[in-house]
Amino acid sequence: MTVRSRFAPSPTGYLHIGGARTALFAWAFARRHGGTFILRIEDTDVERSTPEAVQAILDGMQWLGLAHDEGPFYQMRGMDRYKAVIAKMVEKGTAYHCYMPPAELDALREAQRARGEKPRYDGTWRPEPGSAMPPIPADVKPVVRFRNPLDGVVAWDDAVKGRIEIANAELDDLIIARSDGTPTYNFCVCVDDWDMKITHVIRGDDHVNNTPRQINILKALGADVPVYAHLSMILGEDGQKLSKRHGAVSVMEYPANGYLRDAVVNYLARLGWSHGNDEVFSMAQFCEWFDLDHVTPSAAQFNTEKLNWLNHEYIKKMDAGDLGALLAPFIARAGLDLAAGPDAARVADLLRERARTLVEMAAQAHYFYARPAVDPLLLDQHLADVAKPAVTALTAKLASVAWVKPEIAAAIKVEAAAFGLKMPQLMMPLRVLLTGQTQTPGVDAVIELLGREEVLARLTALGALNSA
Repeated sequence: MTVRSRFAPSPTGYLHIGGARTALFAWAFARRHGGTFILRIEDTDVERSTPEAVQAILDGMQWLGLAHDEGPFYQMRGMDRYKAVIAKMVEKGTAYHCYMPPAELDALREAQRARGEKPRYDGTWRPEPGSAMPPIPADVKPVVRFRNPLDGVVAWDDAVKGRIEIANAELDDLIIARSDGTPTYNFCVCVDDWDMKITHVIRGDDHVNNTPRQINILKALGADVPVYAHLSMILGEDGQKLSKRHGAVSVMEYPANGYLRDAVVNYLARLGWSHGNDEVFSMAQFCEWFDLDHVTPSAAQFNTEKLNWLNHEYIKKMDAGDLGALLAPFIARAGLDLAAGPDAARVADLLRERARTLVEMAAQAHYFYARPAVDPLLLDQHLADVAKPAVTALTAKLASVAWVKPEIAAAIKVEAAAFGLKMPQLMMPLRVLLTGQTQTPGVDAVIELLGREEVLARLTALGALNSA
């Protein structure tokens, strides 16, 4: 069997973390088995589907690196096919016209609820041997209902949740075409999965209730029933359903917020799936390792700190040139002139150990592209009188020292010793004078990257040459 999996989002909003994980698992499963991954846009909800949402899905898939092999296919373009299949089902007797007016159906359900019964269609228009049908009303356009089996159970071995059985008696006759002739979601899905020869349906567990209906429809069509794998939901850090405040935002907000693609994909892969104790791995490794046996049936929990940690791991090992190219737009977005400071790749290489996201890195890089406004109170706290002569002497020496980090570090050490200072007594005032901050990478590395002219200008302009 050639594996054919699909991701089938409804374009009624952005691609969020839950949808992205579903897409990733379906994609990885196809890649693991040398199969085909299909993208299908289920846009039959014409009132809520928008071109902007379609584009958001396509953009999100592209950024995640989840290239589809076939598609994107759009359900609205298959209306003729769906209607033709429905016509054949009516002809065969596996579907039928129902003339019950909506108001009558609502009243029926209300009466059932009042009696403590499950609200459901009662089969008034279901053709049965020996049963008399009501007269067809002239002013009612019929819907088409699927003739669901009355007895037995619908059962499937879910690849994540295990054996699931639903009694057919629990299922009423589903509407598969509305009174205006448009087919309904559950029916379109079946025809598409049949036509596209889908072998594995990997989707969220909010679809579990749809599965028995879809299995019965597929069997009525004479189609093969795919393997179903229903992924449990993702919860927020507080154990509640994932919402915007937990991170259930558009996937495209992650690159905007300074997250690396590979880190986000790696994090998504660990939401409900594991490979031993491996935490950091490539997409290639994920595709090699991924299977449905190790997808947990229990809910996953989104953890922003874990994502930040993982993003930092990728930042630390990324090629400096590539990291700098990603950092540069964030520096510009902060209103800084890239031409006014060092190459972004060198800045990224220096700051990578301290920044969890590119947004954090751009904020930390501010002093490389604009002279800081040093807080006088901070200066008073760290530039003690005993340090001023050493700063003056060091400034003079930096005017001629070879501009490489080892020579700069040696010069700082010599002047500290000459004035009887411990290294922090000289390095901290230098750090404050040059960056306006007390937490930075090594002062010698910062000095080297700022450049001789800028370092001398900052030390002079901020009164560091204030002789004791």
